[in-house]
Amino acid sequence: MKIRLTVGDKLVTAMLNDSQANHDFISLLPLTLKMNDLFGREKFAHLPRAISEEGQRTHTYRVGAMAYWPPNQDLATYYHHDGEKIPDPGIIVIGKIHSGTDALNVVGSVKVTLELITK
Repeated sequence: MKIRLTVGDKLVTAMLNDSQANHDFISLLPLTLKMNDLFGREKFAHLPRAISEEGQRTHTYRVGAMAYWPPNQDLATYYHHDGEKIPDPGIIVIGKIHSGTDALNVVGSVKVTLELITK
C-alpha cells in the first residue's frame, strides 16, 4: 500500500509493509499530525490510538524508515542517521519513504498530512 505525506508544500510517497500494524495504521488515515523533532534524526507524533504491535521489533533504522514506537503510540519518520540505536522495546518498521526525506529535515515541528493513495 502506498501513502502520501504532505509536508508544507512538498509531497512525499511511502510504501507500507503488509502487516497487522499497517492495517490498523491505514484505518486512521487520512490523518494530520504535528510532528516534533527528536535528536535531529526523526520527526515523531502521537497517533490518536494504539495500533497493533504485531511485527518484528528492531533497535536499528535506516533513513526513510517509518516506524511505530508502541510505548507512546508514536509514529516516527527517520530523515538522518546518527549512529545511535533505538532503546527498548525497539520500533516496529511499518514502511519506507523512497525519496523526499529532506522535507522532514527542517528545524522544529512540521505539520504532516498522511493519506492512502488509492490509484
